[in-house]
Amino acid sequence: MALVNEHFLKLPNNYLFSDIAKKVNAFKVSHPKTDLIRLGIGDVTRPLPQASIEAMHKAVDELANKETFHGYGPEQGYDFLIDAVIRNDYAPRGVHLEPGEVFISDGAKSDTGNIGDILRHDNSIGVTDPIYPVYIDSNVMCGRAGILEDGRWSNVVYLPCLSENNFVPEIPDRRIDILYLCYPNNPTGTVISKAELKKWVNYALENDTLILYDAAYEAYIQDPDIPHSIYEIKGAKKVAIEFRSFSKTAGFTGVRCGYTVVPKELTAATLEGERIPLNRMWNRRQCTKFNGTSYITQRGAEAIYTPEGKKQVKAIIQYYMANARIMKEALESTGLKVFGGENAPYLWVKAPGEVSSWKFFEQMLYEANVVGTPGVGFGPSGEGYIRLTAFGERADCEEAMKRIRKWLL
Repeated sequence: MALVNEHFLKLPNNYLFSDIAKKVNAFKVSHPKTDLIRLGIGDVTRPLPQASIEAMHKAVDELANKETFHGYGPEQGYDFLIDAVIRNDYAPRGVHLEPGEVFISDGAKSDTGNIGDILRHDNSIGVTDPIYPVYIDSNVMCGRAGILEDGRWSNVVYLPCLSENNFVPEIPDRRIDILYLCYPNNPTGTVISKAELKKWVNYALENDTLILYDAAYEAYIQDPDIPHSIYEIKGAKKVAIEFRSFSKTAGFTGVRCGYTVVPKELTAATLEGERIPLNRMWNRRQCTKFNGTSYITQRGAEAIYTPEGKKQVKAIIQYYMANARIMKEALESTGLKVFGGENAPYLWVKAPGEVSSWKFFEQMLYEANVVGTPGVGFGPSGEGYIRLTAFGERADCEEAMKRIRKWLL
């Protein structure tokens, strides 16, 4: 008989956002006429940049013509998009990459979940806490996380990100094989300075640690002193894989496109001590399990690097960051402590008193009719917080803040 992967059975029955959906649906059944404002899931609301729309229409027309038709594309991505990424996202920051080091994908979520395919199941892992759930769940699925005990996985080193340490975790006092970092951070909306990031790169170099660096929100950084890429730090290409996404940058959540950078000088070891280039392994994995991102999608992504596309993307980002500013000012005026929202589109809101995350979520849902995301769903250190996103429509964000102010004041 066929046997299941029993590691999947270790996962909690529901994904965080499924639990939220159930609670929201229960509210809607008992309050069918109530207008809810959803500021929980980080989905975008602005239309795609016009430059991308035009490029995608043109790409569709190409597929309708025998002379310009495209079938299977390269699993690693088309050269035109890879070159645009290198020229625009890295070269201006003094980072040199070869075309073979950039892999176009259907989004950062897929790659952060799939990267474990090329790493042994018994590597130790470290995560900042709170953390994006995919990092943990994908390791549970392959048996790397251990057993869930009191809300923590036995083989995971949790690195608390608290207001006391400015949401930048302390360097661990033990060696970790694989370390996840996400900055600008989801869910806290906080950032890491170049000096602090250098400490992590140095730690990785000294301890032969692999850093998995999620920079999906780098386009939202407003502070010129905050690094956009881990490769701005000397030596990082020897120890880090970087993930990027067009989802929040250009509204591609429904289109699906991102990329992962695996430097050719990055290696990991076999049990016998042989050093293996991870670039080669990731390329092999992609060629076997991935057929490439669609030609239409990649033409749309390429268009955001045109002069018109850059202006349009900048306007989208400014719109969401203006939402964040409006929300942060309104929330702070009620006496709530609010973090993030300055270099990222997320606000990390401390619940008043000793109220738990889920209790605060329910109070906000029932009293203000606003949906957020309970912080504890992102890890133990998220308890007592709720995450709000600035990706909504301006009118909805403003109305939500009016409701919360009326509720709390």
